[in-house]
Amino acid sequence: MSNAVKNVRNIVDADTGKKANVSKLMRNPLYAEMIIYFIVFLLAVVTIVPILNVFAQSLSPAHVISRIPFMLWPHEFSIEAYRYIFNTPALVHSFYVSVCVTVVGTTLSLLVTVLAAYGLSKTHIPGNALLMKFFVVAMLFGAGIIPTYIVINKLLGLINTYPVLVLPYIASSYNIILMRNFFWSIPAELEESATIDGASDLQILWTIILPLSKPAIATIGLFYAVGHWNDFYRGLIYINDSSMWPLPMMLRSIVVDNQMVGMGSVPDEQQRMINPDNIKAATIIFATVPILCVYPFIQKYFTQGIMIGAIKG
Repeated sequence: MSNAVKNVRNIVDADTGKKANVSKLMRNPLYAEMIIYFIVFLLAVVTIVPILNVFAQSLSPAHVISRIPFMLWPHEFSIEAYRYIFNTPALVHSFYVSVCVTVVGTTLSLLVTVLAAYGLSKTHIPGNALLMKFFVVAMLFGAGIIPTYIVINKLLGLINTYPVLVLPYIASSYNIILMRNFFWSIPAELEESATIDGASDLQILWTIILPLSKPAIATIGLFYAVGHWNDFYRGLIYINDSSMWPLPMMLRSIVVDNQMVGMGSVPDEQQRMINPDNIKAATIIFATVPILCVYPFIQKYFTQGIMIGAIKG
């Protein structure tokens, strides 16, 4: 009996010791910060190292890549792969298509999202709760690939056209609800005072709500821009002509399928300096850098936009 009591006491003491260690860790924020920084450092290494490897391969000649498959900096610096890309009409055209789709799609998506969210934020409007339920159901359940394709093909007739890359996915229910919650966080007294001064709903939205909503607009605009830029699903399903492909589809064809549809052959003088691995690496950088350049301009709004839109709702 005494042995059993001793075992129970040992278990209790061990559990108490663990709780004391956890309590000590919580009381000393230095340990917690060290652990957090170490985890962030590992995540940064896992993220940056592959990018550096691809970037170094894109700036190295073919014989170096075959000899050194993994590198963090270019060996025998060469820009022949980028010269080939910019001299290839198919890649340049796909880049132009992606830029147009991203700019036009993000603009239209933000317009629809702001107008829908502003209407949903007015809970006194009749039918507001029913409309909100429709958006929630649309966010949780999708129509499926086949019904969506039938609607786009038979009803809208958008197959093999550029609008199919934007119009069928012009707005996201999740982003609309996020923007609506942000509008809720704006004091109602501002709108009431503007209404007393004779301002219409559109004037209130343009002069009061939108200037105060820059963090949310920048955040959701980033979501839409990244989605339009990186999406290859629409080009894969709805675009049959390879000359109309956006850049993600061209990138997929080169990197995944190992095909260079419509890109032409590599000239003899360039074959000594580049190979498919060079072109793959350069194409990845070519498709990644433009969207990365957007982040620094809206990073200051990102955290604020997410937090304010998620707190109240």
